[in-house]
Amino acid sequence: MEETQQQIQEENYDYSVVKGFVVMASVYFVVGTFIGVYIASELSWPFLNFDIAEITFGRLRPLHTNAVIFAFGGCVLMASAFYSVQRTCHTALWSNKMAWAVFWGWNLVIVSAVITLPLGFTQGKEYAELEWPIDILIALVWVLFTFNFIMTVAKRKTPHIYVSNWFFMGMMVMITYIHVANSLVIPVELFKSYSIFSGTHDAMIQWWWGHNAVGFYLTAGFLGIMYYFVPKQANRPVFSYRLSVLHFWTLMFGYVWLGSHHLQYTALPGWTQSLGAAISIAMIIPSWGGAVNGMMTLSGAWHKLRTDYILRFFIVSLAFYAMSTFEGPVMSIKTVNALSHYTDWTIGHVHSGALGWVGMVGSGALYHMVMRLWSTEMYSTALVAIHFWTATIGTVVYIVAMWVSGIMQGLMWRATNEYGTLKYTFAETVVEMHPYYVMRTAGGFIYFLGTVLMLYNIIMTIKMVKAKGGE
Repeated sequence: MEETQQQIQEENYDYSVVKGFVVMASVYFVVGTFIGVYIASELSWPFLNFDIAEITFGRLRPLHTNAVIFAFGGCVLMASAFYSVQRTCHTALWSNKMAWAVFWGWNLVIVSAVITLPLGFTQGKEYAELEWPIDILIALVWVLFTFNFIMTVAKRKTPHIYVSNWFFMGMMVMITYIHVANSLVIPVELFKSYSIFSGTHDAMIQWWWGHNAVGFYLTAGFLGIMYYFVPKQANRPVFSYRLSVLHFWTLMFGYVWLGSHHLQYTALPGWTQSLGAAISIAMIIPSWGGAVNGMMTLSGAWHKLRTDYILRFFIVSLAFYAMSTFEGPVMSIKTVNALSHYTDWTIGHVHSGALGWVGMVGSGALYHMVMRLWSTEMYSTALVAIHFWTATIGTVVYIVAMWVSGIMQGLMWRATNEYGTLKYTFAETVVEMHPYYVMRTAGGFIYFLGTVLMLYNIIMTIKMVKAKGGE
């Protein structure tokens, strides 16, 4: 009787828009990683830009970050949020039409980025390159997404709000106001504007946004994914619900202070730099608490890792989450930052979080949703296994290359001879970095192959269902 009621309930859920986001996330994952491999190849072999302005590193690099973070990451977040909120609240979406408006609006943002960024229309701000008309569209679509989610939670049929929904809502609220604040500009042309902030103030507002795009969009949002999908895939309750709530509140109140650690040894007041570093160190505790909470959810079910590669995606992603949330605070310490800042070490750190944490937990969520949305097994479990290993190996090769290159870079920049002058020229450091750039390209290419396999596997799974008369 209970199973029948559950089946009737699920028939009333709005899954069509979730399916759309799942498919587009898989497509954007391939596109975003392909662009990343190409621009990495350009740094290894500069002739690959063919003297075409639109495909130079400077034009394609922001397109790569926007494609991976906002196209792939955004679609994974929206698919996961709209999917899990219905199941945890036992109710359909507040407005399916509004959800579709979010789908088409978000994809319009992505298309706009694909057109404007290669043409050189940019504000020149990290993770906020898009010009003011697109920024307005982003804000409108994000507010619709947030409003629909919150209204769905408000009409829930459950007595409490499950923790994953708190993480999603925390992300939504924070991203709304920091995106709006950082995007306050004076337009002078259709695709040209100037920030209302200037100098040090502009830098501080930018990194208030820049680090919190990482902290709330790529961390809090994807922790919402983790807290729903890990227990579901493991078929176990979350290890400690109290710890998950503590994790949420410390993250919400702690992360907002960290942006200044990107501005060590700049014109920013020294106390602000030190405050950012101090709170960064403190944030190791809740971050590791969340990682341990996710891993310990497998208590009594560790044997499932032998055969369940989707669960492996989740657990390895948590290992990368723990590693990157330790590495980041260490790099914020002024003495370490003096060596690491502006070097490839930072690139390695970013990609341990992006490829290892975001990419792998996102992949696990997509596989999980595909099987339940289309009520089937994956077309090929072997391809899921191969994707897992390409993702893991590709990430390790990539970040090791950047760690070695970055530390070497920093040491060469600060090396002096017996006369107290710099021992190496900048050009000499570039020559020494070349082998590691090739190694980074290889790691990225291995990771990219995994995304192609995932897209193929998902498309063939959907075709297999339709061939059997399914939807």
